[in-house]
Amino acid sequence: MSSSSLSISDGTPSPLGSTRSYGGSVNFALVAPRADAVDLCLFWDDANPGEESARVRMSGKTLGVWHVEIDGLPRHCRYGFRLQGPWKPADGHMFNHQKLILDPYAKLVDGISLHHNSMRCRMPNGKKDLTDSGAFAPKAVVIDSDPFDWQDTRRPEIPMGDCVFYEAHVKGLTFQNPDIPEELRGTYAGLAHEASLQYLKKLGITSIQLLPVHHHLDDGFLLDRGLVNYWGYNTLAFFAPEYRYAATDDPVTEFKEMVRAFHREGLEVILDVVYNHTAETGINGPTCLFRGIDNAAYYRTGTSDPGTYDDVTGCGNSVDISQRDAMKLVLDSLRYWVTEMGVDGFRFDLAATLGRDPKGFTNNSAFFRAVHQDPVLSNVKMIAEPWDIGLGGYQQGNFPIIWSELNGKFRDCVRQFWRGDPKVVGEFATRITGSADLFAHNGRPPTASLNMITSHDGFTLFDLVSYNHKHNEANGEGNRDGDSHNLSYNHGVEGPTDDPEIMEIRKRQVRNFLTTLICSQGVPFITAGDERLRTQGGSNNAYCQDNAINWVNWDKEDAEAQSMNRLVRKLLDFRRANPSLRKKRFFTGNKMNGTGLADVTWLNIKGEPKGNSDWAVDKSGAFGMMIHREASFRRKPLSGFLLFVFNARPEDINFRFPQNPDFRWECIVDTVDEEGEPTEEQADPGQEIKVVGKSMQIWRELG
Repeated sequence: MSSSSLSISDGTPSPLGSTRSYGGSVNFALVAPRADAVDLCLFWDDANPGEESARVRMSGKTLGVWHVEIDGLPRHCRYGFRLQGPWKPADGHMFNHQKLILDPYAKLVDGISLHHNSMRCRMPNGKKDLTDSGAFAPKAVVIDSDPFDWQDTRRPEIPMGDCVFYEAHVKGLTFQNPDIPEELRGTYAGLAHEASLQYLKKLGITSIQLLPVHHHLDDGFLLDRGLVNYWGYNTLAFFAPEYRYAATDDPVTEFKEMVRAFHREGLEVILDVVYNHTAETGINGPTCLFRGIDNAAYYRTGTSDPGTYDDVTGCGNSVDISQRDAMKLVLDSLRYWVTEMGVDGFRFDLAATLGRDPKGFTNNSAFFRAVHQDPVLSNVKMIAEPWDIGLGGYQQGNFPIIWSELNGKFRDCVRQFWRGDPKVVGEFATRITGSADLFAHNGRPPTASLNMITSHDGFTLFDLVSYNHKHNEANGEGNRDGDSHNLSYNHGVEGPTDDPEIMEIRKRQVRNFLTTLICSQGVPFITAGDERLRTQGGSNNAYCQDNAINWVNWDKEDAEAQSMNRLVRKLLDFRRANPSLRKKRFFTGNKMNGTGLADVTWLNIKGEPKGNSDWAVDKSGAFGMMIHREASFRRKPLSGFLLFVFNARPEDINFRFPQNPDFRWECIVDTVDEEGEPTEEQADPGQEIKVVGKSMQIWRELG
């Protein structure tokens, strides 16, 4: 077709992005108040995809929004913008008409996005780069606005206290699963396949948390090494699903179909979102998004030197959400993923950045206030990674009342306890009972704590007990990347070993970690594959490895993996059946009506209440915790107690059941066994039992 066949008018400033009307015309609108002029570049020649088919000067401008409406465009036409404006890097302004800029409201990006040198902001000598990036820059796609058929599915709206989160990568979870058709593995459709859904349901998962699915850009330095940004924490388009995870050429519809399939099974979809920085990275990074639209309006620039970035994320640039247009874009994006794409909540990467105003972090920031009053966002799950690397960036426990937080203190303390570190028993008791010290001060319940021991960022659970040191050599950075403070222990040999004693203690430690995690107050957060003894070969920063290092192994002949999987299913069934493990309020230590016993009692190994000297002991922890076992329904009487016995010491101990109360006990879980089956089945008041070194047991009162 010819550009002369297009019908062009001013259009309207709203909605932002590209919107096809029912009549077929397309309205384009872009916020760029500092630009002197904006050209819309159109691409529709599939034989020459990098060659502009037409260029249209955007004729309308309303309150800083440039707009134009065009009739006669082909379906799925590609487009980008070129902006004219000041090139004054020292003042934070970097307009460059030679760079094709992606629509920040793009709902779909054409194909996989890769860095290209033509997109760079400056020449090596610091001067403005005048290379035209049009042939290689990411391009938005005009999509139709047809309504999606959700087929009467509804959001599960699972109460936070009943949730079990499962962090997974779209590709990594499904790519090696033989029960999924090969053409669907590694895709949204693969996640929606019955094999994926039933695996999660059978395991006991309620909510899958997906690593970033916003469309991202692969970094140039990774491409030079033959690697990619596998994790996807390099966001380019805040409204568009990542193209590479689609089995079809319609990622938008395929993503919605995936969400619909999850909802039909009563499962939630949570997105890990990266609004703290973008793929444009540092001052010399690519110009393909905000830098070319209005650098100073979207990024945190130096107060005294606007030509630099105030980088509080460690990624080169940081989005300044305290500014008007940046905040509007983030809020619009979040609402879009809820209302149009159907997701159930968000985990915010480096969320402290979002709470920063010009004076620093505050939990009363404009963004948090906007979320709190928003009728859409205030009713979905909001989860913070509660830190960034800026001054005052560690904000664990300081997020607003409707937010939950990934609990890094739980992770570190539980690792220390089971490693056998001294003087952590008191904190361990606080962590497994919901971390009241972090969350009670502003009225939040135990469910504010997402308890984790591992996540994508760090060792897998099996590597945590198999390595003393990180092994990131495959990343090509001389093993300098990744955290060196892992609180791990290899139990005698670094990495793989055939020593049966070492392998047994490693697997037992994994069972200890999983049992502690699942039975603690708060919300369990499990990393995909930990229930199958997944290893990354000692890598604790596998962000660029799109290979077997990251992919979950589905070997059905692996008996050890199957046993661990069955243990996790058993533990999650146990958690679901016991409301006392999902308390809505923190323990008080007060006596329960009709029992004469506190809602939680701490016991030394003699079966006596722990005294101050017991808490201060300078050795690995060994103790008991007795909690009141609440009934499932309000009208039923309170129904007894559960007793947890922990032994983080290397040697066996004898634990004596308390004489008072006069309870008989039944063992539910013993982590000595591969699937947690009890070694001893019942015990009487005052009876002594052996608790093997580095193990734990769970007992239920028989009544």
